[in-house]
Amino acid sequence: MAKKYIDIMDTTFRDGFQSVFGGRALMDDFMPAVAAAKEAGITHFEFGGGARFQALFFYLNENAFEMMDRFREVVGPEANLQTLARGVNTVMLDTGSRELIDLHAKMFKKHGTTTIRNFDALNDVENLKYSGERISYHGLKHEAVVTMMELPPGCSGAHDVAFYEKTLRNILDTGIPYDSICFKDASGTSSPQKVYETIKMAKKLLPQGVHVRLHTHETAGVSVACYLAALEAGIDGIDLAASPVSGGTAQPDILTLLHATKGKNYDLGGLELEKILTYEEVLKDCLSDYFMPPEATQVSPLIPFSPMPGGALTANTQMMRDNNILGKFPEVIKAMREVVEKGGYGTSVTPVSQFYFQQAFNNVMFGPWKKIAEGYGKMVLGYFGHTPTAPNPDIVELASKQLKLEPTTKNAVDIADEDETKSLGHVRVILEKEKIEINDENIFIAASCKDKGIAFLKGEAKVNVRKIDKNKKEGNVKVATTSNGEYTVVVNGQKYNVQVSEGLDASVEVKNITPAKSQQTVQNSSGFEVKATLPGIVFSIASNVGDSVKKGDILLVLEAMKMEIEIVSPKDGVVSAILVKQGDNVEDGQALVVL
Repeated sequence: MAKKYIDIMDTTFRDGFQSVFGGRALMDDFMPAVAAAKEAGITHFEFGGGARFQALFFYLNENAFEMMDRFREVVGPEANLQTLARGVNTVMLDTGSRELIDLHAKMFKKHGTTTIRNFDALNDVENLKYSGERISYHGLKHEAVVTMMELPPGCSGAHDVAFYEKTLRNILDTGIPYDSICFKDASGTSSPQKVYETIKMAKKLLPQGVHVRLHTHETAGVSVACYLAALEAGIDGIDLAASPVSGGTAQPDILTLLHATKGKNYDLGGLELEKILTYEEVLKDCLSDYFMPPEATQVSPLIPFSPMPGGALTANTQMMRDNNILGKFPEVIKAMREVVEKGGYGTSVTPVSQFYFQQAFNNVMFGPWKKIAEGYGKMVLGYFGHTPTAPNPDIVELASKQLKLEPTTKNAVDIADEDETKSLGHVRVILEKEKIEINDENIFIAASCKDKGIAFLKGEAKVNVRKIDKNKKEGNVKVATTSNGEYTVVVNGQKYNVQVSEGLDASVEVKNITPAKSQQTVQNSSGFEVKATLPGIVFSIASNVGDSVKKGDILLVLEAMKMEIEIVSPKDGVVSAILVKQGDNVEDGQALVVL
């Protein structure tokens, strides 16, 4: 009897990069491995979307659409190239308007996408309706998703087989067009038995012939057992990655599953061990100078207590490294358990996983529930849709008070449509003001990446990639930066801003020298120091030296862990000194402003 063919999607270049490097992998570095994967016989790739869209603009100074075009050129026209979308959030943490949701599908079709896997972290099917409709309208295959995880011990009310059956029935009943169904466990915490029963349920409920997939991570150490359980239950496709961006926080390795299914009646994508081994050797060479975070290679038995997705785990630890607070990570993960328990059981996958982490981070840095993170607060108040169960009423009250928002039962996309700042017309005005070409790509980049998208389009984005400095002793890590270095130097007591094109010896070119216009001008440096409440980067400065301010006025905004933290005046006064400038890294307790 012929073996059952199991479709294998290679997640290396999207989820693998996200789970190991926080999405920070440069296209010139990995494109040779894409060619090697094609030579190895792989025809189904996850190649973009999710956090890998914003990451290119935020950290790599690369255009995600250009990357997608190059990927398609390498693999050819027949490959199934898949991206990840977050329902009404598309590739953002925030909800998009209907205009933006439509433009997302249109642009991803234009730039080589075959299939879009579309999920809602709350399993609110209302959030899949319009996005799924537009994906199909623009000629893409729509893979509708039920998101999974394990609840912390002692919790109940969602994330069991009955809950997944209810969600799947809702998808079918609403008439959302779909081409396949995926059960997605971003934290890798579901038990193998629950996976088996869930896939059995889906196969019984869905029309015969519907393609059903499972996606999981190795983070909790049970991914191979879950995939074997899914295979026994009749799954049609699974997601795997290639070393060195497999295992740990990522998907299991292709070679591992080929080995685990030896002697079984499954043909995993027609793939051959030796060809995959050659592909992995090429990929390893491509990424040889990338810093491998130790947490990316580990599995943790504690993850089911605080279900942190692999794709979010390393992104958060990398940001904590950047802010010199990685030592707080164990405390934050431990604090996540309570945040999940009180948040209404949204699945721990982006954006909800980021909301969980941000709230746990705030609980550690500021004290339990002293500061409600905006995303978490809006989630429990209903602004992202309906949570699987009702959030803790005390937390809802706190969120409403701190964010000055009332709870809502409106559909998330309707709320977005009512917000003028989320309209494409608003984005066009910004592009025109910044003298940036107005086209669909630029509109989507600016709308989805906000200020950082504008910075990229203006040529002001920087590269922030952690690589091993091979010129120094092994293990030393440097942060790769853009080819144009910007420095402030002091000559005879006078500050100058110097822009340098980096190179060796005679190739060094000083491109620009201007007197520094410091934002630290002091009228009277004596007075009350306003200090940073946590480490971060100065995102914007809202005051000037000489300004009269009232208690509660915003002095500046820090960016930390994908959050904007407002630093407000603790009293009435006059700004006598600003001690930082935009883009500066600041430490916890560092003086920022003098009143």
